[in-house]
Amino acid sequence: MSTLFDLTGKTAVAIGGNGVLGSSIAKGLADQGAQVAIVGRNIEKAELVVKEIQANGGTAKAFYGDVSSRDSVEQLASEIEAWSGGWDILLNSSGKNSPTPFFDLEMDEWDDIMDVNLKGLVLTTQVFAKRMIEQERKGSIINISSVSSTTPLSKVFTYSASKAGVNNVTQFLAREFAPYGIRVNAIIPGFFPAEQNRKILSEERIASIMGHTPMDRFGDPEELQGAAVYLASDKASGFVTGTFLRVDGGFGSMTI
Repeated sequence: MSTLFDLTGKTAVAIGGNGVLGSSIAKGLADQGAQVAIVGRNIEKAELVVKEIQANGGTAKAFYGDVSSRDSVEQLASEIEAWSGGWDILLNSSGKNSPTPFFDLEMDEWDDIMDVNLKGLVLTTQVFAKRMIEQERKGSIINISSVSSTTPLSKVFTYSASKAGVNNVTQFLAREFAPYGIRVNAIIPGFFPAEQNRKILSEERIASIMGHTPMDRFGDPEELQGAAVYLASDKASGFVTGTFLRVDGGFGSMTI
């Protein structure tokens, strides 16, 4: 069974790998033998993740990348290609949120969140998947969605809309890339308190979340590692594409 999830010899690109969820997933991939490019706009945070991976015996390198800029993404791809020769796994985990009510929403804020959550995912996938296809490299693309992508949550209108788009893009690309041996799936995390959502987690909202989460607790970022490693491994999930893997403590199963 250990060989089923072995990623030795693989290279993973973790977009947003300096964030709470992205960094945990990146560490999980590294623990299974993949060398990981940690990408983020905050290079200092990315370097800290690299140090943690290296301290645990893994291989990683930090890279600056702005997913809302094609020029930045193209430059990023060239730098990672020079470092690794190519990649087999692409993790799209960049994310941005805001609690702005619908009628108070300005289009600048809408554009900013969409640029990171949806446009950025499309841009990075265009650039990185194209190079995979050119090199005839099979592999796995893992997108990070949200429970708000299927049932919109209050107070996060733009975020919910962007993550619904992530689901649609995931299924579209699964069909488009299947002939090239590239699988595209998404993880739907439940509630994992991070920097981007702590500002909307009032006591009242926490009580509401727990009331709709059968496991009655928040998730631990490390609990996303198994799902990501499974989707990254061609041996474990070689016939899995266009699907959504929930890691939400049962949130998606709750009705009343």
